[in-house]
Amino acid sequence: MTPLPEALLPALREALGAAQVLSDPADCLAYSYDNSKRVALPQAVVFASSHEQVQAVVRHCYELRVPLTVRGRGTNTTGATVPLAGGVVLSLERMNRILEISPGDRLLRCEAGVLNGEVQAAAAAHGLFWAPDPTSAAFSTVGGNIGCGAGGPRAVKYGTTRENVLGLRAVSGAGVSLKTGCMTTKGVVGYDLTRLLIGSEGTLAIVTEATLKLLPRPRAQRMLRACYADIGAAARAVSRIMNQPETPSALEFMDGEAVRLAEAYQRTGVPSGTGALLLIEVDGHEQTIGFAQVAVQQAAQGEGLIELKAAGSAAEAEALWACRKALSPSLRKIAPKKVNEDVVVPVTRIPELVEGLAQLARKHAIRIVNFGHAGNGNLHTNLLVDPEDPAQMQAVQACLREVFRLVLDLDGSLSGEHGVGIDKRDFVGWEIAADTLRVMHDLKRSLDPHGILNPGKTLP
Repeated sequence: MTPLPEALLPALREALGAAQVLSDPADCLAYSYDNSKRVALPQAVVFASSHEQVQAVVRHCYELRVPLTVRGRGTNTTGATVPLAGGVVLSLERMNRILEISPGDRLLRCEAGVLNGEVQAAAAAHGLFWAPDPTSAAFSTVGGNIGCGAGGPRAVKYGTTRENVLGLRAVSGAGVSLKTGCMTTKGVVGYDLTRLLIGSEGTLAIVTEATLKLLPRPRAQRMLRACYADIGAAARAVSRIMNQPETPSALEFMDGEAVRLAEAYQRTGVPSGTGALLLIEVDGHEQTIGFAQVAVQQAAQGEGLIELKAAGSAAEAEALWACRKALSPSLRKIAPKKVNEDVVVPVTRIPELVEGLAQLARKHAIRIVNFGHAGNGNLHTNLLVDPEDPAQMQAVQACLREVFRLVLDLDGSLSGEHGVGIDKRDFVGWEIAADTLRVMHDLKRSLDPHGILNPGKTLP
């Protein structure tokens, strides 16, 4: 690793204040890893408190050609915030102010370090919400959600981060201040740099502020649990549910293996013989939610249905969700270092995906558990392996390559919401054509001429 230029740390201390710059390896250690469990120690960590301070940091790193990795709270699972090249980690955790909320315009403007949960609380005070609801909402930042294009269960009805950001303030890799988008839900002036930056994992520019599109909070919710004899029956039900006018606010899938693991961890009343399970939520107005529930119930009916239960209260809804909530601790107990992928295919091809994954599990002698957001075709495919077993680790790499090839053969994508980071970087060329990748590299060079922003991520 190349030592930091002697001029850098004094310049950063002058720009930010001495207390905002860490260089002792012991102090930097906490910023060397994220939820992917990968580790690479940065040579310095700096804390910015404003857009102007971010711009100053970028300019110093640009002039001295020092790698710079931006970071929120490190909840991502793909290694996107691990500083592979060392250099400087720029933490935005102190840029945590909500700057403006306009209920009449259904928008909220905030700094990148604000937590998703803080946005939800501020919006809820006005009867509104922000659509992205990743599992990490209580801990992940708006900037991190933007960086990886976060989604969550509600995306099936309300969209992902890309559909729910009106504009951004950012700093390019050359230290140029950018303002993208507008304060309205309609606007077609200029190129859509907002959507370009969302999902770019801090490789094109550092987002410092965001104007978020808010939506009215539904007044009522209803919860259903549908248990099916096999995956094919559940997948056909998903297609029926998604092809009628009442779009569910959540449509979650668990395969038979996931159900069995969850039930082994905690009995939740799922009937024996369940080969796949759907958790379905509808929302709306008190006066109309009954119609939405009936429409979804009718669509869920069909060959292979074992049981269809509707919750009559919040407590009953919680009980129906219990099977899904028991799955994560069950998986952590069995395989604390499991490999978790978030592939996505067209909804109608979910049966082919799950059957193909079952064949790969048998071929490579690896236990594979699938669950996720069926309404988008976005499945979390978990490969349960023991990292201390060299044979298993060798098998899992071969298996992963075949998983990715299967997904692409089914017209799918390698990531639905977790992003690319390090983990999928080398497979991006399988999904994106060479000519298109060259354009993306040209865009990278245009916004980040010296290649200092989050090097080694996103593009092969």
